[in-house]
Amino acid sequence: WRSSARTRPTPARSRRSASWSAPPPSTATAPPSSTAVPSSPGPRPTAAASASPPRSPPRCLPPRRRVRAAAERAGMYEAHFGVPMSGAVLNSINTRLDARTVSVLLRHSGSRLILVDPALVPVLDEALRLLPPGHPAPRVVLVEDPHEKDFSPAPAAALTYEKLLEMGDPESRWVRPASEWDPMILNYTSGTTSAPKGVVHCHRGIFVVTMDSLVSWSVPEQPTYLWTLPMFHANGWSFPWGMAVVGGTNVCLRRVDAAEVYDTIARRGVTHLCGAPVVLNMLANAPEGVRRPLPGKVQILTAGAPPPAAVLGRTEAIGFDVSHGYGLTETAGLVLLCAWKGEWNKLPASERAGLKARQGVRTPGMAEVDIVDGETGRSVSRDGATMGEIVLRGGCVTMGYFKDEDATKAAIRDDGWFYTGDVGVMHPDGYLEIRDRSKDVIISGGENISSVEVESLLYGHPAVNEAAVVARPDEFWGETPCAFVSLKDGAAGAVTAAEVIAWSRERMPGYMVPKTVVFRAELPKTSTGKIQKYVLRNLAKEMGPTRRGVSKM
Repeated sequence: WRSSARTRPTPARSRRSASWSAPPPSTATAPPSSTAVPSSPGPRPTAAASASPPRSPPRCLPPRRRVRAAAERAGMYEAHFGVPMSGAVLNSINTRLDARTVSVLLRHSGSRLILVDPALVPVLDEALRLLPPGHPAPRVVLVEDPHEKDFSPAPAAALTYEKLLEMGDPESRWVRPASEWDPMILNYTSGTTSAPKGVVHCHRGIFVVTMDSLVSWSVPEQPTYLWTLPMFHANGWSFPWGMAVVGGTNVCLRRVDAAEVYDTIARRGVTHLCGAPVVLNMLANAPEGVRRPLPGKVQILTAGAPPPAAVLGRTEAIGFDVSHGYGLTETAGLVLLCAWKGEWNKLPASERAGLKARQGVRTPGMAEVDIVDGETGRSVSRDGATMGEIVLRGGCVTMGYFKDEDATKAAIRDDGWFYTGDVGVMHPDGYLEIRDRSKDVIISGGENISSVEVESLLYGHPAVNEAAVVARPDEFWGETPCAFVSLKDGAAGAVTAAEVIAWSRERMPGYMVPKTVVFRAELPKTSTGKIQKYVLRNLAKEMGPTRRGVSKM
């Protein structure tokens, strides 16, 4: 069905857009208790779909046209239904972005209406002030949080989300798409490459990835799902819609820390949650006084960055059952999963964790997956060593980048293959494993070094909490690995860079050993837990080149 890119609608020419902004659990204030949201929110999304702000202000949203923003709670969940049901396009904005970037996205998306949590009002106010003269400012709807007492009540004249719902008609008919190819979602890439792009998904693609995710993860009926994954991260990997399909209960948090997560799992009987490897690392390294016994087997689906085998092993040792997959903003959710084989359960824990660290095989909804040579375009050998670019073709691949036809043509070729920019290997058993982003491969003396492989080994050091490896200029080798490391609580001052390098020499080939080790209290991350390697690459460049035989630490 995707034989030619020319047969697809071109999102760069589409003018319908909308947005949504929500404070992620990791950044907002913790409520007195978690909030449970039923998977089927009843008539509220329909009321929201039919409501429109008062028509008198000249900047208000035309009915059934465009919308933006709320909290990582009931309002955010409802928006995933109400906004598309109104005929608008939903854009979930990363809430750790600064006002300048938010202003750029507002201008680029052409949003008409913003739903915003009180915690984000100061950022939004500044973003609106930064809009260029003459650009129509979107109408703002304040989404108050009844569980949060730290914010002042909305001014009487302010349009709030609840007032907006009161204006709607619960019996209103949906504005159904004229075509399943109509745009439904606009998401901006997370910015790990410092250049976010607007990714467009249609109704058809969202339906495919939602059903595919439920089947691939074997989600049963009526699960209790904890939102440790921000809904602005690829729409929570499609699980807002997925939980409605299976009749699940959504448990929402304003703030994600180990104590809150363990407490909520115990009190609410949580059965499922998703999160980047940083969430697994947080749970695995939580102090004994913070951990609480799990009410039963809790399923965790992790993706977003390659998880170190050591972190997977520690998380499962606590009692979590971890599944590992792979997806991108451009696929609207996970399209690879490390499908587990029963015979692997007989292997030692370290070998099981190593197998589970692989990204795996395609899910049922993804038509084709391959790893190809960058020069010849041919499939690489299935030897677990030959690296190439991961390419995908299937029903939930993005329609393209909003207002950016050049980027769309560069990523999606005429034969329908989407080139991810991720570098990986294919193992003899057909399981795929990511080795790096193409820009993160370190070339040292002609050797290609996978920064992910070095990082995975560094996570095995007993004092290492987080590790990221980038290239640093070298006068002789061209580039050498530079490791940025954060240490576990109590380890600061107890380990030196020289000791980390010596430890590494015992466990990896000499050319892969970091020549530079830099300790930092915390590594820079996006709100979805991805380490911002472009920031670290810039820091490594600023250090200047290393000299032959000399390590700078």
